[in-house]
Amino acid sequence: MRNTLQDKVNEYANIYEQLYKSLKWKVSDTRTLMLVASMYVVNQKPFDLQRFEEISNGIKKDVGMFSTLNSPHRFTYAAMLDIRFENPMDNFIELLKIYDQLIDSKFSRETFTYLCAYLFLADDTIGDLQARIKRSMTFYKGMKSNHFFLTSSSDYPLAVLLAKEEGSVDELLEKMEYFYENLAQNGFSKGNDLQFLSHILSLHSSDKTIVTERCTILLDEFKRRGDIKLRKMHYPVLGLLSFLENGVQELDRIKEINTLLNQNKRFKWNKDINLILAINFLMSEKIDNSSLIGTNMYTIIESIIQAQQAVMVATVTSTAVASSSSGGE
Repeated sequence: MRNTLQDKVNEYANIYEQLYKSLKWKVSDTRTLMLVASMYVVNQKPFDLQRFEEISNGIKKDVGMFSTLNSPHRFTYAAMLDIRFENPMDNFIELLKIYDQLIDSKFSRETFTYLCAYLFLADDTIGDLQARIKRSMTFYKGMKSNHFFLTSSSDYPLAVLLAKEEGSVDELLEKMEYFYENLAQNGFSKGNDLQFLSHILSLHSSDKTIVTERCTILLDEFKRRGDIKLRKMHYPVLGLLSFLENGVQELDRIKEINTLLNQNKRFKWNKDINLILAINFLMSEKIDNSSLIGTNMYTIIESIIQAQQAVMVATVTSTAVASSSSGGE
């Protein structure tokens, strides 16, 4: 394995240890810390624990008692703001303003809407914000119309990313359906994870049949090898690998990173997340060497990793909160 990937794993473990020592009594699920630590590694941002704590404490002070950010969710946003902005608390105030505009446009009051606000905030080419918000909601309603029981607020972030794409809403929704149905005919199981994958693939500029073939080959190769346990929850990261011309050639390297994470005493109980992070670390290396993927795909892949990581953190935290609530009844 190249030193750069080994360095990423080492840095990830180091950041996690700092977070764990500082926040282990403030989070009910340490997977949140795993995912937050990975954000710094994927985005090549030096980690400063004091700065991170100041931002997360500032977020807690600036939101109401009943806000979802007055919970471990705030650590996600502290990391994203720290990674992206020089003056994160100033930008957080802007994020809250965008959040209010999203609520006025019928987005739900929850963490995935905060994530949408962040995606708008971090977009340097946003243009007419209100028009983008309206187009994003139109996308979401189209997703809901196609898959009523599968589509939920967790699909908001992908709707925001898709709203940036050229073409009509109907054309892009049709593209999503193409991927969903064709992959279902090629060994993928229908459900939320396949829908998430179809959304990611809709951001592809390559021919639909080529993208479908790449994903099918990746799934078949994972099954054939049998040395990396692939579950339905991993479908979205296959979408990331499909941006490479021959993602299958990277499976040995993915296995090496995955094995390193599985052998770490802190991470060995979360093997499903370890595989996701192993692929994210690999793709971040490809982004570092953007000539390997084409500069036109750089921003898209970076955005997908960012959205995927934040959705995972939000989902992990929500699950932990729900488990805690049911345990107390």
